[in-house]
Amino acid sequence: MTHSGVVKHGYRYQFGRNTALFTHDDLLSLNARFEHTNPQHILQWAADRFGEAAAVVTSLQPTGIVTLHMMHTLGIHLPVLTLDTGHLFPETYTLIEQVEAHFNITVERIKPDVHVIEQDQSGTPLWQQDTNQCCYLHKVLPLKKALAPYDAWITGLRRDQSPSRAETDIVSWDVQRNMTKLCPLATWTEAMVWSYIKGYQLPYNTLHDKGYPSIGCMPCTQPVNGTRDLRAGRWQGTNKTECGIHL
Repeated sequence: MTHSGVVKHGYRYQFGRNTALFTHDDLLSLNARFEHTNPQHILQWAADRFGEAAAVVTSLQPTGIVTLHMMHTLGIHLPVLTLDTGHLFPETYTLIEQVEAHFNITVERIKPDVHVIEQDQSGTPLWQQDTNQCCYLHKVLPLKKALAPYDAWITGLRRDQSPSRAETDIVSWDVQRNMTKLCPLATWTEAMVWSYIKGYQLPYNTLHDKGYPSIGCMPCTQPVNGTRDLRAGRWQGTNKTECGIHL
């Protein structure tokens, strides 16, 4: 197993800063162990293993809401981060406040640097010029900085969301950020997520009821109907399917 930025110590690879030390066989074993267990067990393991050296990163899609509810039920208190690009839908900002009140938590809003915001306000918006650069400056770079103090991050990736996510591991090494990455609900389906949300009457983004299967920044997200593509509506008219956070 070889990864850039990973230092090999004898027969072990030292992953992370303090708490995240795994071998290649460790990761294989953990994924085999978690493949058929429930997300609550995985979240509890992460809390026990990393403590507050782990952070939850969520754009408050349905899977993220389920994750927060499971943590709340288990009594797990970890930092919760969300990317506030300055271009989110009003419904998304409303949902952030609803989630904070519902779970009695503070959601830390990760924003781009001031110079990026100023660049957006002068001339042609960056998202019209170069969507990849726009996502990099508004999402990828700010998240990398925000996650620098942590050893692990928890995200809502699921295998059924898109072909590019079909092989998502539950536990993996994030080369881009030099840390452990956890996807506790990787094996869940869209139907399972919504059944959970409806069953517990959890808040969710009302745009989902208006034809938005996945919700990102307002300029680059459109409603769609009659499709099973859970990423449809994002960056329509381009071959772009990811903002870069999970690449």
